Amino acid sequence: MKLPENTNAYLWGAAVGAIALAVVGLRWGGWVTGGTATKTAATAAADAKVAVLAPICADRFRAQGDSAVKIAELAKSSSWDRGNVVEKSGFAVMPGSKTSDSDVARACAELLAIPTTPKT
Repeated sequence: MKLPENTNAYLWGAAVGAIALAVVGLRWGGWVTGGTATKTAATAAADAKVAVLAPICADRFRAQGDSAVKIAELAKSSSWDRGNVVEKSGFAVMPGSKTSDSDVARACAELLAIPTTPKT
């Protein structure tokens, strides 16, 4: 069987085109590798967990008897230390868990530091 005369040029063109397509797709086309997709999904899951659990932590912190005093003390502390204060209080430990999550504690402290307006 005889191949057409320009077969070699066609094969080289196809190979160069495939490489160019991969480079353009991965750089500017939004394509990602499996590893990048896994990291992105893990980050999104952690962010979602914090977004759901931080308000629960804040509600539990506000439900304690002397919450107004403790929230005032929390607001006076440095923004770097607030997460540690909430974490040490134990309200960042969710039911069914034995340890607290520092990201949840930090987000909870941020929610508690925001002054709330009284409901009418």
